Amino acid sequence: MLALSACLATPALALELKGHKDRLFAYPGIKSISEDGAFIVVDYDKQRDIHRRDIEPERRVRSNFVSLRVKKYSRLALHQANGRKIETGLTGEYATARFAVIFVHGRGGDQRLGMNDYTFGGNFNRLKNLVLVNGGAYLAPTIGSFDDHGANDVKALILAGRAPVVLACASMGAFICSKLANDPAVVPRLAGMALLGGAPDTALAKSAAVKARLPIVFTHGSLDTVYQWQDQKTVFDAVRLTATPYPARFVLFDTGSHGTPIRMTDWKQTLEFMLGR
Repeated sequence: MLALSACLATPALALELKGHKDRLFAYPGIKSISEDGAFIVVDYDKQRDIHRRDIEPERRVRSNFVSLRVKKYSRLALHQANGRKIETGLTGEYATARFAVIFVHGRGGDQRLGMNDYTFGGNFNRLKNLVLVNGGAYLAPTIGSFDDHGANDVKALILAGRAPVVLACASMGAFICSKLANDPAVVPRLAGMALLGGAPDTALAKSAAVKARLPIVFTHGSLDTVYQWQDQKTVFDAVRLTATPYPARFVLFDTGSHGTPIRMTDWKQTLEFMLGR
């Protein structure tokens, strides 16, 4: 069980993360970058980044991309809250973590997606290893719905720990991020928010999270047919207009599809951007 403990708001940590397979997971090439470094276009090539990276395309990455030492520190936990048991994949010790990453899957997913070491090019395995080697914790809950019930379950997980939390929401999971961005109990506990191919929310710029200048990273594929990158870029631009400078970054994967951000987001760079604020 995850231990439920009352805690005071904790500020984001200022730290440089120890790396894990940084060369393999670094962005393969920067096609362009804005003058202020906030909008980055990354070269993405399906042949290179899927077919040469995976043994079985989109199913199993090559072994050199993974390190299975995290299995020793990973388990399935059941957290009781809101009259429900929240099934959560957990790596590390949440009760004593320096920081935590909570990954919220999209429609049709569950905790297994965020805990799978071999899919999405091994990027979840890299994230778990990064978190573990830096004294953090990683949580991947099963979200039953993307309404208030789902948001309240993620809120319960955030408030159950002591560490500042990076809340990462993929695809439809972004609805959860949007809801919690306006929760006065949650926002002070967050170190940052990552939206990976997320559903655009035009109201985000007026949220409590943005008023608190919470760091936000958007990553998106330019050929995403579920949520258009231009719509998410509009949200990013609106957020950036609220403060000068606002700690937000947009990474666009040129020719990437809806699932590309989960595969290609450089988590070391992303976490350092948030935790260093």
